[in-house]
Formats: sequence, structure tokens, C-alpha cells
Amino acid sequence: MKLSRIHHVAYRCKDAKETVEFYQKMLNMDFQLAIAEDKVPSTQAPDPYMHVFLDAGNGNVLAFFELPNSPEMGRDGNTPEWVQHIAFEVASIDDLLSAQSHLESNGVSVLGPTDHGIFKSLYFFDPNGHRIELAANIGTPAMMAELKRVAPAMLKEWSQTKQAPQHANWLHTGEGFPSKQP
Repeated sequence: MKLSRIHHVAYRCKDAKETVEFYQKMLNMDFQLAIAEDKVPSTQAPDPYMHVFLDAGNGNVLAFFELPNSPEMGRDGNTPEWVQHIAFEVASIDDLLSAQSHLESNGVSVLGPTDHGIFKSLYFFDPNGHRIELAANIGTPAMMAELKRVAPAMLKEWSQTKQAPQHANWLHTGEGFPSKQP
């Protein structure tokens, strides 16, 4: 089996209409389709829902379920809110800064840009409390190749120590990149 792409990723929302409007206005996503049923197709449980689908670019689809008969949405209280997030790529740093300006001018609180070494990111929350990240890649092919090369060693060390491995410390310090030219 070979996967071709993510068909869609689905999250829960408080209000389908509000959610669609947010993603249309804030991230310029096209509303693709809606599916609504009174029974869950896979289980036949009587549980009405609205399932909306938005175009996240390049064939990627972000979907949401509004579930009016379920208890109010919550989040995993044992997981910090910065961990679970949806990250979208933008083409450039200029696009990232333009998005920040657009979001803030529409009353959205934005954190960033944050420098991750190989990309810079903005963070904000949608109306449902889902953390959203916009990222602009800045890593070079050499940097990406080096990160791929050290990934197995980093994972092995993490698995044994549960401490951050230093194999890619150059990402944040700018020092010691193995193939850095003078």
C-alpha cells in the first residue's frame, strides 16, 4: 500500500457556520461541501451532525463536525494547548507577515513570528479553541538533509533519555551546522 495524500482531517466545532466563515475570512479557504445526517453512517447511531469541508490547498481538506446532541466541546486537560494544533504552510515570510497583519486587523490575537530554525510560524486560535499555526519554510536543502540524517539518532537518544538530544542544536544557535560554508 502507498498513501497518496491526506483525504481530510476532521475536528469538532461548536458552530459549523461560524467555523466556515472564520476559515473563509481569516485563511481564504474555499468552502467545498457539507454533509448532514441524522444517523452516523458507520455505526447507525442516532446522532445528527453537520460535517463541513474546506479546501486547505493542494488537495488537502480540513473538515469539522458540529454535534448538537453531544456534551459541550472540551480539550484534553493533560495536554498543553500548544501541543495539539493544525499547521498550514504559506509560501514566504512576506506571506506570513501579511497573514499576521490580516488576522490582527480582524481582532485575532497572534503569537509570533516564532523562529524554529527551518521555518518561522505564527500561532492563533480558531473560534473552537483549536490552535492554528501558519508556517513559512526558511530551511535550505542542506539543512533539511542534515535533519533527516540525524533523525534516527535523535529519536533513539530521546527514547532512552527523555531529554532533548543536541544533534540539531545548530537550528537555534546558528553554530556547528556540519556543512556550513565559511
